[in-house]
Amino acid sequence: MSEVRQVEHVHLSPNQRAWRRFKSNRIAAVSGALLIALVLIVMAGPILSRPTIRNYVPAALAQSPLALSDLQFGAPSGEHWLGTDVHGRDLLSRVLYGARISLLVGIVGAGVSLVIGVLWGALAGYLAGRWDSIMMRIVDILYTVPSIIFVILLISAWEAVLKDQMARAFSAEMVARARLIFLFVGLGAVSWLTMARIVRGEVLSLRTRNFIDASRALGASHARILFRHILPNVSGVIIVYLTLTVPSIVLHESFLSYLGLGIQPPQASLGSLIAEGAAQINPIRVYWWMIIPPCGFLAATLLALNFVGDGLRDAFDARLESR
Repeated sequence: MSEVRQVEHVHLSPNQRAWRRFKSNRIAAVSGALLIALVLIVMAGPILSRPTIRNYVPAALAQSPLALSDLQFGAPSGEHWLGTDVHGRDLLSRVLYGARISLLVGIVGAGVSLVIGVLWGALAGYLAGRWDSIMMRIVDILYTVPSIIFVILLISAWEAVLKDQMARAFSAEMVARARLIFLFVGLGAVSWLTMARIVRGEVLSLRTRNFIDASRALGASHARILFRHILPNVSGVIIVYLTLTVPSIVLHESFLSYLGLGIQPPQASLGSLIAEGAAQINPIRVYWWMIIPPCGFLAATLLALNFVGDGLRDAFDARLESR
């Protein structure tokens, strides 16, 4: 029986073996299933509130995250499963809405980090020599700047310069959405440094391999060698670190929103919801339903993302297979 398994294992591709190792990691597999469930729940919010569907679901699932009411600080009930906030808005829909914004910022910011970091690291590793030294010294200089302070200064500077021009040229809704763009660019611009270092190290080790020399001998261009032969062999490392970058950006966005520098009302993110809940903590009465749900959702999402990233890192590390 063991011989049959060994024969089947030999015929598997590296990605198939990595997928098998990932599934054998129970914590990573459960975290992946939990992450998929969280994403499906978050994405189901706008669908359930549609007029054609809301009549067939419980009223608590069809609430609008922006609808105001007179039920301020309402405790959890059959109509509002997670209660209401200071403006009488349903907290369940607000948490799902805020989670969508936080995940969107994390995914898009990680995408910006992916593009900049992979291109920078790949060029530095492939060119090597003087160009590698110059490009990596720039990365070292940027590493000395505290990332969160840099994002705060970047967002503040952009808004100070562009706010008046945008207010004259665009509607108030477009100006509010501009903060999202600032977060995308700002968080992505400070998250690519480690990605660049990792990709550069992998490319340096691959550029001297025999199959690269064979490609050069056959007349392949530098762009073809880089994008068709080197980067596909680094894709596993890129995917792993990209998975670990998303929770980092989500946490940074939540911290900025907690400070009032991220998503602005009436929009919401998990960080701004936590800030609103923390503002209502007082010695007389604690509205626990305003802070526990967004904190729990944020913690569950970050833990799931980190466990999935750790599982992917172990799955793509072929050295663990022989242990």
